[in-house]
Amino acid sequence: MRLGFGLPVCGSWATPDIQTRVARTAEQLGYHSLWTIQRLLYAHDPQDEYYGNPGAHWPEQFRSVADPTVSLAYVAGATERIRLGCAVYNAPFTNPVLFAKQLATLDVVSRGRISIGLGLGWSRDEYLATGASWQSRGKRFDEFLECVTAAWSQDEFEHRGTYFDVPRSSMAPRPVQHPHPPLLIGGHSAAALRRTVQFGQGYITGNLALSGIAPLLDKLAGLAESAGRDPAEIQLIGRGSTKLTPAFGPDGERQLLTGSPRQIVEDVRAYAEAGYDELFLDLNMDERFATVDADPQRCLDVALELLELAAPATTTS
Repeated sequence: MRLGFGLPVCGSWATPDIQTRVARTAEQLGYHSLWTIQRLLYAHDPQDEYYGNPGAHWPEQFRSVADPTVSLAYVAGATERIRLGCAVYNAPFTNPVLFAKQLATLDVVSRGRISIGLGLGWSRDEYLATGASWQSRGKRFDEFLECVTAAWSQDEFEHRGTYFDVPRSSMAPRPVQHPHPPLLIGGHSAAALRRTVQFGQGYITGNLALSGIAPLLDKLAGLAESAGRDPAEIQLIGRGSTKLTPAFGPDGERQLLTGSPRQIVEDVRAYAEAGYDELFLDLNMDERFATVDADPQRCLDVALELLELAAPATTTS
């Protein structure tokens, strides 16, 4: 299993210096990838609960979130080998041609190191703020994927659809990766799995129970075979929403990837044995850690400790 790490993008620790320090340390320790998220705003009276934190308010770490593309471009210049990804961009919030141009350029400036997660988003407040339509969002997403893959992979492309019209055109620079950077689909529906097999090279999920991984892999394999694809082409990537707390005792109940750094390392090994192709540990998901009021230096110190303890050479040995 490949191991990645969440780039600091939420809260007070998302500074240029800390981003660079974390990115370079992860690369030196052999991590495969760095990951960002996309959150455009913090709704004060949200129409939707965040699925990972039910309640009247969104998680505190969403109060301040750096733009994923700018952050990835910045650390691309500070690193050489580590892959860079977003889990996930919300496709309805942008135009497919504009998105294809920006991400092709990002693949060029990173010398072919980008992985692109895409999803529908879940916040009707962000839909409203960006002018996106909540209705027919799934069909629009399918057409979005058709447009961006054509722009990246064809010498000339044209699209006449229900939602987007692109005249016969070409786009350059093209991505370094051929035919395009890996497309990873996120979501919690049967349609998300179908899009993964139809358009993608991987599926991004959250903190699954270990018992849920084998059934998900079986479902993806069955869909791939029905579509005439090799199931091995479809990667399973997990966002490890990591929460650092004092160590739980032997009888204490805890969620996976919650606890002391050493307990987190034990869980990484368990996910590897369960069949993930890639897992990235993301401290941005810890509302007690990546917030506007947190001490940036303490956050960095804790992240460096976790990076060292969970380094691939340690967790895969």
